[in-house]
Amino acid sequence: MSNNTYEDGRLNLPFVGFCTFAKSPICEDWDNIKADVAFMGAPFDCGTQWRSGARMGPRSIREASTLFSFGHGGAYSYEEDIMYLEGVKIVDIGDADMVHTDTVKSHANIEYGVRKMLEAGVLPVTVGGDHSVNAPCIKAFEQCANKGPIHIIQIDAHLDFVDERHGVRFGHGNPMRRASEQSYISGMTQLGIRNVSSSNKTDHKLAEESGSTILSVRDVRRLGLDGVMKLIPKDVNYYITIDIDGFDPSIAPGTGTPSHGGFQYYEVMEVLQQVAMQGEVVGIDLCEVAPDYDHTGTTSILASQVLLNLLGYIFHARSLKKSAAST
Repeated sequence: MSNNTYEDGRLNLPFVGFCTFAKSPICEDWDNIKADVAFMGAPFDCGTQWRSGARMGPRSIREASTLFSFGHGGAYSYEEDIMYLEGVKIVDIGDADMVHTDTVKSHANIEYGVRKMLEAGVLPVTVGGDHSVNAPCIKAFEQCANKGPIHIIQIDAHLDFVDERHGVRFGHGNPMRRASEQSYISGMTQLGIRNVSSSNKTDHKLAEESGSTILSVRDVRRLGLDGVMKLIPKDVNYYITIDIDGFDPSIAPGTGTPSHGGFQYYEVMEVLQQVAMQGEVVGIDLCEVAPDYDHTGTTSILASQVLLNLLGYIFHARSLKKSAAST
């Protein structure tokens, strides 16, 4: 177990130094990404149907993540007596280039970045931006189709399964429909869907017919953790997509389309921890943090904490599986 490094080198407080994700090293050469995890911003919010501002999400999440990077050799969990992220190398590769008003080019640039991360063999973490950025992220996995199908775990207040409205097919209400059209997507577990305007009846039915399990927040609470996990396929590849509005506005007010009655922190994290244990997480995106609607910074802190804890769960699970396989 690593020792905390408070006494060695720079103190490196959260408010000093370069503001990268978790104060990780910068990698500008996308043909030479050498790490376990790569973080990329996708600051695109032209797909929103109401309040914009998620383009500032990557920047605010980087800022918030510095809080959790202070002087540790890993991330110790008192509750579990586990040192998470010990020896896990994270790099920040910057942002995909955005071309204002041009969805096609901006999404193509996001897809290119995810493809480069996958070519490097790292776990890609993409941070939006609005939830439309999920579509190019999923499209990038086309090159990995030979590694087996992918099951999507979605945390969201909205189903995001609209096919087309007035010609719009790649807005933030469309990504799960676009994902369902990919041959390598085997199904979805969509958690947190709630309230009016979360979906229309036809889209809900089509999502279920395409292989989705859809649970509201109240469904998740009624079933409990064990009941939810029984509905999620085991021993498969998972792609996790998190819309911050899946959480309740009391802890995540900084988003364009808040919806009351959402998840609390541990309700989501306990599911994600179990997901990491029972399969292989191959990609992550987190979207819809719009910091200007939350002057306390709570939403960005939540987003960065979710990501870092999730990464801890993933690599701890990988370590346990590796140890079990060698015995």
